[in-house]
Amino acid sequence: MKAIILAAGYATRLYPLTKNFPKPLLEVGKKPVLNYIIEIMEELEIEKTYIITNSRYYPHFSEWKKHLKTSLNIELIDDNTSTEETKLGAIADLSLVIEKKKINDDLLIIAGDNLFKFSLKSMQNQFKKTNKILISLIQPENIEKLKKGASVLLDKDKKVINIEEKSQNPNPKSYYGNCIYFFNKESIPMISQYIKQRNNPDQPGRLIQWLYQKKEIYGFINKGEIIDIGTIETLEKARKQFK
Repeated sequence: MKAIILAAGYATRLYPLTKNFPKPLLEVGKKPVLNYIIEIMEELEIEKTYIITNSRYYPHFSEWKKHLKTSLNIELIDDNTSTEETKLGAIADLSLVIEKKKINDDLLIIAGDNLFKFSLKSMQNQFKKTNKILISLIQPENIEKLKKGASVLLDKDKKVINIEEKSQNPNPKSYYGNCIYFFNKESIPMISQYIKQRNNPDQPGRLIQWLYQKKEIYGFINKGEIIDIGTIETLEKARKQFK
């Protein structure tokens, strides 16, 4: 299994903090957000991990990697963009890594700004057992949480039957989607197909929303909270919880 960490966004909502510094390397609890993800991934069976960033932030990640102590085999990739206006988008970045590194293997995809404490080991075990696309879901603390992100509805077998982005009237039985996905290798070509069809190249949830109508996708309910470090408010919330 390979892994791709998406870290090429410009995080404009966090300016000026991220004007010249990558969001995944912002410190929370005296260490970068990305370090939490790396530590959780260390207990998984992963052969190679690719972190894709952009030209503006690549030197920061390169310096970070020099001092990182980890068992993961990590390679940095530059998507060769340098501004918000020229960015490829997260899904296009994902497709770029797959094509550039000729990935034909099971794949873990994870956003570099996801902050959480729960293990992914059980989720990986479930994926290995079923060999079906598996996406991480969280039981939302309230309906307002669903309105701010992806609300995902499952059937009795935990198969995805509906996804809505930022719905103002989400189904109360929905779960909160987050960018942690296990893809089987047979599904990897669908990512390039999505891009070739000129679909929106940004926001990974759009890929899942497009894909569940074409292939079976299942949800895995992870227990715990996940914080998307996207605004000053969520960053401050994370810094209070992760001391």
